[in-house]
Amino acid sequence: MAARSKPSLVTLNDFFRLAVRRFKAARLAYGHGTTNAVDEAAFMMLEALRLPIHTIEPWLDLKPTAAERAKLLTLIDARVSLRMPAPYLLGAAYMRGVRFHIDRRALIPRSFIGDLLADGALPIDPRRVRRVLDLCTGSGCLAILAALTFPRAKVDAVDLSAGALTLARRNVATHRLGDRITLHRGDLFQPLGTQRYDLVITNPPYVDARGMAKLPPEYRHEPRLALAAGDDGLDLVRRILGDAPRHLRPGGGLLCEIGRGKTPLEKAYPNTDFVWLDTEQSSGEVFWLWQNAHL
Repeated sequence: MAARSKPSLVTLNDFFRLAVRRFKAARLAYGHGTTNAVDEAAFMMLEALRLPIHTIEPWLDLKPTAAERAKLLTLIDARVSLRMPAPYLLGAAYMRGVRFHIDRRALIPRSFIGDLLADGALPIDPRRVRRVLDLCTGSGCLAILAALTFPRAKVDAVDLSAGALTLARRNVATHRLGDRITLHRGDLFQPLGTQRYDLVITNPPYVDARGMAKLPPEYRHEPRLALAAGDDGLDLVRRILGDAPRHLRPGGGLLCEIGRGKTPLEKAYPNTDFVWLDTEQSSGEVFWLWQNAHL
């Protein structure tokens, strides 16, 4: 049964302040689109009522209906009691203002690669990008952002999970990109044959064994398949590096997010010239590798 609102909860500001208080008291973990209790509460209030998510201030005096009040209380209770990430509770996540359907079949969209695509910060000339590959596509968010960034490009997107691909198919359809994005089920490059690309992007599993053991409850709701990557976090990255040169066109490049794996990666490949690309939110977590790089 849905939770009932209290008489003192009248405006959206009342619910927003309640959510912030409860989230702080519960010491929740963030990182699925927000980094603190205030931003988390704002996202949940706005998305639950399908209001623009840019800022909550213009809506604080809004008076939700009885049904909306019950919905907001239920969401606040669930966020605290279940420690479920907000995007899973709401079925939506945003990257660079683009909305994606999301559920527990795929990792919640949050890759720094999205920032690099949107900011045009890649070392490659965007005019020559006609074929793009997204490995470990999950919900399809990066494949979609790549299609929006390179409007003349065709995009292939691969994932091992049938459930994730079903979700990705929904997102591709929502953004009306089915004529430019092709989804493939398989293990990394395996379903692609001899296809070659100007750009390969990937946000593969990269959490090492120690990191997996210390994951907060929120992150344990996400698919383990999309997170765990062996003792040093490089299991998938090694395989990608081994096969990528054969699937890159001359002058093409690989863009890969690796989290905190910079040190073990450079130790494992001491003679490789990785180009580390920073964003406003990250440093040393995404690398670029040219097609002819020495591995």
